[in-house]
Amino acid sequence: MLTRIFPFLSWIKGYGAKELRADFTSGLTVALVLIPQSMAYAQLAGLPAYYGLYASFLPPMIAALFGSSRQLATGPVAVVSLMTAASLEPLATAGSEAFVVYAILLAFTVGLFQFLLGALRLGLVVNFLSHPVVNGFTNAAALIIATSQLSKLFGVYVDKAAHHYETIIRVVEAAVDYTHWPTLLMAILAFVIMIGLKRLAPKVPNVLVAVVITTLLSWAIGFEHNTTADLSTVQSTEAQQAVQEFNNIIHTIPVLGEKRTELNGLYADAVQNQGLTSIPALDYKHDIEVVNIRIENLKHKAHAWRARLRHMKFAGVEQGNSIVFYDYDAVPDGLTTDGRLWRIKVGNKELKTDSLKMMGGGAVVGVVPSGLPSFTVPKLDLGSILQLLPYAAIISLLGFMEAISIAKAMAAKTGQRLDPNQELIGQGLANMVGAIGKSYPASGSFSRSAVNLASGAVTGLSSVFTSLVVLIVLMFFTPLLYHLPQSVLASVIMMAVIGLLNVHGFIHAWKAQWYDGAISIITFLCTLGFAPHLDKGIMVGVVLSLGVFLYKSMRPTVAALSMSPEKSLRDSAVYGLKECEHVAVIRFDGPLFFANASYLEDRITDIIQTKRNLRHILLVANGINDMDASGEEALSLIVKRVRSAGYGMSLSGVNEKVMSVMERTHLLESIGEENIYETQAEALPAIHAKAHEGSDEKECPLTEVCPI
Repeated sequence: MLTRIFPFLSWIKGYGAKELRADFTSGLTVALVLIPQSMAYAQLAGLPAYYGLYASFLPPMIAALFGSSRQLATGPVAVVSLMTAASLEPLATAGSEAFVVYAILLAFTVGLFQFLLGALRLGLVVNFLSHPVVNGFTNAAALIIATSQLSKLFGVYVDKAAHHYETIIRVVEAAVDYTHWPTLLMAILAFVIMIGLKRLAPKVPNVLVAVVITTLLSWAIGFEHNTTADLSTVQSTEAQQAVQEFNNIIHTIPVLGEKRTELNGLYADAVQNQGLTSIPALDYKHDIEVVNIRIENLKHKAHAWRARLRHMKFAGVEQGNSIVFYDYDAVPDGLTTDGRLWRIKVGNKELKTDSLKMMGGGAVVGVVPSGLPSFTVPKLDLGSILQLLPYAAIISLLGFMEAISIAKAMAAKTGQRLDPNQELIGQGLANMVGAIGKSYPASGSFSRSAVNLASGAVTGLSSVFTSLVVLIVLMFFTPLLYHLPQSVLASVIMMAVIGLLNVHGFIHAWKAQWYDGAISIITFLCTLGFAPHLDKGIMVGVVLSLGVFLYKSMRPTVAALSMSPEKSLRDSAVYGLKECEHVAVIRFDGPLFFANASYLEDRITDIIQTKRNLRHILLVANGINDMDASGEEALSLIVKRVRSAGYGMSLSGVNEKVMSVMERTHLLESIGEENIYETQAEALPAIHAKAHEGSDEKECPLTEVCPI
């Protein structure tokens, strides 16, 4: 009982110095992969890079201590990071304080949802996400993740559009206009190192080596070269005007936002006191709509000015202790530039005209706070939790499906017994406790779990060592991460998601059932089309899967049987066999319940109408594994109608569960025990002779093979 609550106590049995050494080595190896990956994934989630380290501190340790898998490595992963960004984008601007608060609350909500599923033994709910849906979504997510890093790869800055493909078009247009070649070359170097080491020295942590080399190179060549300047030093009337116009718009939007909040309050009061259709309520509603339109128009204008400012390029000329900036192609004769191409760094906030940020190099991670994050329970605002709940449910199921799939694959190699519900509890606690330490949603990682297993991890203590290594980095080594190029983190992400692409999955699903392949492809296309609203893509897949399931349940296979070349009764339509004129042997494949009971009636009616010489119907009930009240009523009516029409009717292969329903409802008495046979082999001899009295059927398809 104690090990059910504290699964890690089971590690103690037979644990010695050898196992400790193996776990320590594995934990250290995983940490060397995790640290750079986690920073990259945090940026994919729309968070500052160091939040990836926060998500790599507590979650791996807690998930290992309270989960059932001993080798599963938990932490930031690509798909969950992408889903986090997609979930929070409608609520706050990526990277803002509000966005971070929502991300932490999302982690807690995801953890709570997973914990409750595990504690209530509801792990089977994950089956709502069928394999074709997950395959289609994962392939689309891999493409979205990879293409979302293109802007960092080329060193360009664009605003996100309503759809992901529109954002990519903007990135391509910006890259055609200007590519920061040192940024691109850093990424290419990282790719070369990672791919080269993966092929030549698979045991070497290629991601860590790429990060170390490019960070040292970035520091040595002064890859980041930023400065601040007064707007007056920018010798461009167009740029000065653009900055002023942009600032005016950015300043006006919050003012209108406050006015909208005020109007919403007045509207709520008017509705409460005077009614929904009162004149004051309608006036306030109109005013709110007007403000909304003005805000949207201003946002559109802000985007236009931001794009214009980002398009501008400047050359710097040193004059004394300052730099004066001229249009790149309009430097006055006689002046010598510093050889750099400068750009204005424009975000979503108002630009400070006395300290304008000018970029003359590539983007780096920058300052990573030293020490541990503050440990506080997220503010549990019910309204925010309800707003995040739909996204949390999808992330919970997706994350758990990924984690349990990895754990099962490893358990097949190690022979370990897995408990999916305990794994849900472990993942849930990891996310809840992680949220207290400023983590965003985490899950099991395929690549790091593979490293953990290959390194010889024996127990979850390896993940505890991984967390301790991350702790040491947070405490003492964060300054070393300052010069890590953003484009290198982008290349790390792109390398990691290559493994998510699985074209064979579509082919495999199609071969299994064409509709499974179609669902997988439709999910893939919808996820791409709806991006960044990824929840819509996966919901389309879930609805299609449930629709197919309901359709198949409502119209199960009702097979007419004849003698096959293997000397057994088989589906005559599949094997191309003739059917007996006098005896209809039909097999119903599926539970007989309210959704399909009428379908069985219709099929038997069709048989009676099409077979003029019919004398007896044998219902092979081997496939009927359950029967509800509607099914029992339908079967009772079928027997009465068939017999009232002058035909005989029997059943064979009725299982215990269905038989007990028939006994309780007295249907067995109505049918007659003499008409219930154990097997079809027992039923046919008893039925055949009587049904064929006076028949001119020379060869009966129930005793001889009669091809069509």
